Amino acid sequence: MRVYVPLTLSGLAEAHRTGQLETGQLVAYAVTPALREWYLSDDVEELEYAALNRAALASLRLVAADAGVPRRRVVVAADVPDGGVSADPGRGPDPATLGEVRVAGPLPLAKAASVHVDSADAEADVTAAADALAAADGGDDDARFVVDGAEDHELLWYATQEIPALVEERG
Repeated sequence: MRVYVPLTLSGLAEAHRTGQLETGQLVAYAVTPALREWYLSDDVEELEYAALNRAALASLRLVAADAGVPRRRVVVAADVPDGGVSADPGRGPDPATLGEVRVAGPLPLAKAASVHVDSADAEADVTAAADALAAADGGDDDARFVVDGAEDHELLWYATQEIPALVEERG
């Protein structure tokens, strides 16, 4: 199963240093039955794109929680055995957790298929979105518009061989 792991550039640097994305149970996003039902599509590529975007929003939350990290969203796509992933069926189609899964860790970085990162020109919008996230969660429509501004930026695709260069430029 393809999972999308939300990170920050600092988190990616740590994963590169240790060789693992996480040592315990890891929150990621994937094409789950609830996501399929919500998205109303049978197109696997569209569903995977939706899961990637859910992970990008979770990455934005990580960025918002740590003022010391570069203001760019990061998502690592990795392939894991189906048995190593669990969704919480009791949560139902909660819009806040659509596509969320738990990956039994550790998840070696070697399982990564690709990395998706904001370009440098997205930093201003990501910064504004991180600052507006709490208000958007509270129902502020203007703040939601600011958060959506970050979502307008497509994450760039990188091969796993490019992780060292991404980690070096994070400073």
